[in-house]
Amino acid sequence: MTDGRGPGGPVAPTTNWAGNVTYRAARVLRPSSVDELRRVVAGSPRLRPLGTGHSFSDVVDTTGDLVSVAGLPPTVELDEDRRSVTVGAGMRYGELAEPLHRAGWALPNLGSLPHICVAGAVATGTHGSGDANGCLAASVSGLEMVTAAGDLVHLTRAEGDRFRGAVVALGALGVVTRLTLDVVPTFEVRQHVYDGLSTDNLLQHWDEVFSRAYSVSVFTDWSHQGNHQVWLKERVGDEPRRPDPEWLGTRPADGPRHPIPGADADSITEQQGVPGPWHERLPHFRLGFTPSSGDELQSEYLVPRDRAADALAAVARIAHLVSPVLQVSEVRTVAADDLWLSPAYGRDSLAIHFTWVSDTAAVLPVVAAVEEAVMPCAPRPHWGKVFGMAPDDVRATYDRADDFRSLAADLDPSGKLRNDFLDRYLPPVP
Repeated sequence: MTDGRGPGGPVAPTTNWAGNVTYRAARVLRPSSVDELRRVVAGSPRLRPLGTGHSFSDVVDTTGDLVSVAGLPPTVELDEDRRSVTVGAGMRYGELAEPLHRAGWALPNLGSLPHICVAGAVATGTHGSGDANGCLAASVSGLEMVTAAGDLVHLTRAEGDRFRGAVVALGALGVVTRLTLDVVPTFEVRQHVYDGLSTDNLLQHWDEVFSRAYSVSVFTDWSHQGNHQVWLKERVGDEPRRPDPEWLGTRPADGPRHPIPGADADSITEQQGVPGPWHERLPHFRLGFTPSSGDELQSEYLVPRDRAADALAAVARIAHLVSPVLQVSEVRTVAADDLWLSPAYGRDSLAIHFTWVSDTAAVLPVVAAVEEAVMPCAPRPHWGKVFGMAPDDVRATYDRADDFRSLAADLDPSGKLRNDFLDRYLPPVP
């Protein structure tokens, strides 16, 4: 096992990927086997699991040890009869997708980046896009984790509530070692981009826009020019009728597009309607490229789908505040699931994502303005992004928040896996 120690003493990653969170841990432990991980967890007085560091909140931070599962065996065990695949928690989605596709299978959906690890994305409720597509965690049918006492625990869907509370768990219940995911027969996707969707047409026809394809994203800077991009990702074989050339006042893109207008599109998955495997079209970025340097901040809010028009209009009204500190915003839909802490728990949702400039002092007041604007729509912030909502307001949108707190107390009675983030938003049961 490596522990990040160098000749001068303990050495650990000092920040997350974006650099806006400075980790307080003295060391990062990287066990190479599950048995070694069990000993590490049992012997540490305070510990948190670390994924790829793509969270922009302090959900990972701890004054104890950080433990990475990236050194565990990169399991890929396909069970065609059960239509499932069991994977090592530290694997990145892009690394899993290629062998899965070669074997004739696919995941139902992927996030924007294939670079994120499976366990981290699942634990925070990270998602892709599509009216009928749940978050990435919705594909989990089983998991294996090491609890605070060092015990190895297996949970499956058949176990009901305990399982539904343990999938999106923010690292509060244990260190996940393996996950079993639902798979479907492999498929191909065509990606088309349309330029020039106006804000008025987005607000008036949002349901038509997001129901147009298997996966749909709208990219915008919320400026009053309203030159929004619509990215349609269609499954080959069940494509809807192609939109008219001037669909909702748009026009087909005359070349590849980056979400940020004018940026180099070399890192972007292929567009222009060229069919390709699901894992080379559903993400926005290619695995072989670094999509950005991390010089950004991100926020995201999921609102009930039936409040979508109100939420979009609320953001549009404060465009004069949002645009000056924004790189790009992405709007997507996510299907409801039954996972207690998923931001899409119990409700079909619209997700409004913001990629901000890397200036915390300038961005935080705008984040507060966005939250105030969409508060009547019962927003749920993405656990791994920058947000400032009051803890009581966040908990109020989760019907099973108290049940989760009780589950955490049961599996981690000493609070070994807790941190300041959990204490704020999901405090210990008295």
